[in-house]
Amino acid sequence: MLDLLAGTIRTATPILLAALGGLICERVGVFNIALEGLMLFGAFFGIWGVWLVGSPWAGAGIAIVLTSILAFIFAVLVVKFHSDPTITALGINMLAEGVTTFSMKLVFGDQGSIHSSQIVGLPKIDLPLIDNIPILGDILSGYTPMVYLSWILVALCAFFLYRTSAGVNLRMVGENPRAAATAGIAVERYQILVVTISGIFCALAGTHLSMGYVTMFTENMTSGRGFIAYTAVVFGKADPVMVLVASLVFGTAESLSYRAQQFGSIPSPIIMMMPYLITIVALLLRRERRRKAAVQA
Repeated sequence: MLDLLAGTIRTATPILLAALGGLICERVGVFNIALEGLMLFGAFFGIWGVWLVGSPWAGAGIAIVLTSILAFIFAVLVVKFHSDPTITALGINMLAEGVTTFSMKLVFGDQGSIHSSQIVGLPKIDLPLIDNIPILGDILSGYTPMVYLSWILVALCAFFLYRTSAGVNLRMVGENPRAAATAGIAVERYQILVVTISGIFCALAGTHLSMGYVTMFTENMTSGRGFIAYTAVVFGKADPVMVLVASLVFGTAESLSYRAQQFGSIPSPIIMMMPYLITIVALLLRRERRRKAAVQA
């Protein structure tokens, strides 16, 4: 049971980090399912940065910069040039998959996966005092900094959205852009900035995948986690705390799927497909909710 809880926290972290990026995009009125491609960018360039510099923190920094640039490109296309967000996001996802696959072959000479003794993973942190507490220490201590950072970011997002004037402006942009513009808020500037910042969250999620779980990168490593992250946003109704809860639910499903492979009674593919089925249902519910809102308006 303790292993399941610890595994849930580890597997929920990349989903939560990316979901926080999707959350702020949703709040500012930008539909962003490019989280998948942004996570993949972060995962690959984090590993590339470690291989190049030798430091996981340098790798994370390089991943943040390059992923933010990709997010900025997506934001400009959607916000400034009014391209369709769904088609543009799918293009970003395909671009990220193509760039990472090509770069693997170009830089490392391997199309399947990247392994190297030069690649150093993120360090594990043992929390003082808590680490010595039975059971609680096993559950809450011994993770990478990305895990603890994700919890801090949940609190910061909640404080920013509901306790600051900038957060109120951000929510106004998403809920009523015309009223926001009338009030003197630069709507497009807010949207582009927020979508670019979402790239930072996705870069952190990707680096946790490639340098927190393991110290390697495999082709299409995100495996749909970006879409699951957006589903967590939908189920959490774009509220930081509820998104945390939704991410833990998806993390539990993923953790269970790993453990199901150890038992013959439950076929692991059945458990592994549940997050994706829930993702489809969530997107359909979102579409229906928006359709009803448009009819009422």
